Amino acid sequence: MSDSSSVSPSLNALNRRRLLQAGGLAAMSALAGSSLTSSAFAAEDPETPPATPQEALEQLYKGNRRFASGQPLSIHQDLNRVKAIAARQTPFAAFLGCADSRVPIEFVFDQGFGDLFVTRIAGNIASSENIGSLEFGTQILGAKVLYVLGHSACGAVAATMKGTEVPGQISGLFQYIRPAVKTANGDMEVAVRDNVRNQAQLLAESSPVISRMIQRGELIVAGGVYDLQTGLVTPVKCDF
Repeated sequence: MSDSSSVSPSLNALNRRRLLQAGGLAAMSALAGSSLTSSAFAAEDPETPPATPQEALEQLYKGNRRFASGQPLSIHQDLNRVKAIAARQTPFAAFLGCADSRVPIEFVFDQGFGDLFVTRIAGNIASSENIGSLEFGTQILGAKVLYVLGHSACGAVAATMKGTEVPGQISGLFQYIRPAVKTANGDMEVAVRDNVRNQAQLLAESSPVISRMIQRGELIVAGGVYDLQTGLVTPVKCDF
């Protein structure tokens, strides 16, 4: 075997260059892989407002997939955006969501300041006050999607299913949720899903303002259930 001390300086220099080149190529490869991943998500960059209700709905679901995969774009979430929309808001979607602190709707759909017009109430129920706010968000502000978002393990649905006495005015929520509970036969997941469908139907049919927008093709009413464990939103079929 040869003694390493006998290797010529020029050969040592060549080996060092080869090691540096190999390391550089590896770094470039890793960077390229990272860039490809970023580019894949950048292709879904929602900077351009959706032109139609269907595009708006698709943009919401793309944003949720980014969020659930751990690669959100997180745009429109800085002070520059705050300043840019200070004079006027033009949300592309309006939401009726649950008040649960674990379901921050802008984050769930990877949106930011000014993108969504959000109303929240325990059990995501379509009370008259919420309907009025959502009429404003759609007809006046121009939201193209009206989305009812429920979530797994909803406390309001669970309390309605138990039917036990509750303090204060909490029981005032139950009348809106009971129809879903009655048809769920004790199944919590079914009750949550049916409640989303019922509230979406109530919005679509009880408000002349919203109903006319649907008929003119200016608005889509949709719904889904957010999974507290995975971060994914599963659409709920709404037949109306």
